[in-house]
Amino acid sequence: MKKTLGEIADFLGGRLAGDGNIVITGITNIEAAGKTDMTFADLAHVEAARESKAAAVLLPDGAKEFPLPAVHVAEPRAAFAKLLGLFTPPLILPEGISPLASVAKSAEVHPSAKVLPFAVVDEHAKIGADVVLYPHVYVGQYTEIEEGSILYASVTVREHCHIGRRCILHANSVIGSDGFGFTTDGGVHTKVPQVGNVVLEDDVEIGSHVDVDRATTGSTVIGRGTKIDNLVHIGHNCKIGPHNLIVAQTGISGSTSTGTNVTFGGQVGTVGHIHIGGNSVYAARSGIIGDMPEGSFCAGFPVQGHQEWLRMQAAMKHLPELVKKMKRLEKALARKDQGE
Repeated sequence: MKKTLGEIADFLGGRLAGDGNIVITGITNIEAAGKTDMTFADLAHVEAARESKAAAVLLPDGAKEFPLPAVHVAEPRAAFAKLLGLFTPPLILPEGISPLASVAKSAEVHPSAKVLPFAVVDEHAKIGADVVLYPHVYVGQYTEIEEGSILYASVTVREHCHIGRRCILHANSVIGSDGFGFTTDGGVHTKVPQVGNVVLEDDVEIGSHVDVDRATTGSTVIGRGTKIDNLVHIGHNCKIGPHNLIVAQTGISGSTSTGTNVTFGGQVGTVGHIHIGGNSVYAARSGIIGDMPEGSFCAGFPVQGHQEWLRMQAAMKHLPELVKKMKRLEKALARKDQGE
């Protein structure tokens, strides 16, 4: 792929500064950029970009007196993402249903869908327009995959589940495994049938090795636009709100609900049957043990306000010296008491 800097400025709707005839052949980061590459810098990295070997730089509108040719845009990182898509050639995939795939007679597969070798589409499943099923994907009975969704190798979507439009499911994830539900009598655990399903709304992305459990009854729901990192577990009957970000190794216990725009850092854990208010951030390894209000910024276990947690962490560094001081004071008081 080759584009002139002027063409890139037009594509992004940005302001050109420098020679518009410069030819750009690649998009990369500041450190790796070479003489025909374009990179980007937000305000925090403009100084580093001055020393770049790149042919040109995407800069925020406020940047001034820059030595390299540039395209000025409102959001350099977002513009950089658009250029990555422009400069990355699409993958070449075979059309239609592979003769090595297994598609049930009662299944409905749109003519524009791509079903690759060894994928399995079970009875009464529906595969929408432009869906891609990579090798060893399993789509269970009565499950529907809506248009434009991509299921990478070895994804399992079990029976009666619903995957919305433009969803991306990365390799080896499982949607609709049984929820962890048992009754206990006399020390013996008996399985509770898990007869609900999972609904992924539009534009959800699921990382690798993620498990979203089906509801006991009703639906486990992942809200539109939510992005889930690798190695995450979502328990049965959870209602994850729109546009959440859930980072690796987080575990959300059953029947937890979240509002819009909640961010969970890595290894966050929650108890079940709680509501976590929207527009909130939970730092890595937070332990959430009860309902949380909207607009929270929290950390620690049990979870607490982030600033309070930072003060506690800072204070803990002084504990060894404080213990020594306490021992010295105890000894001094003991000597004083003996003298009296």
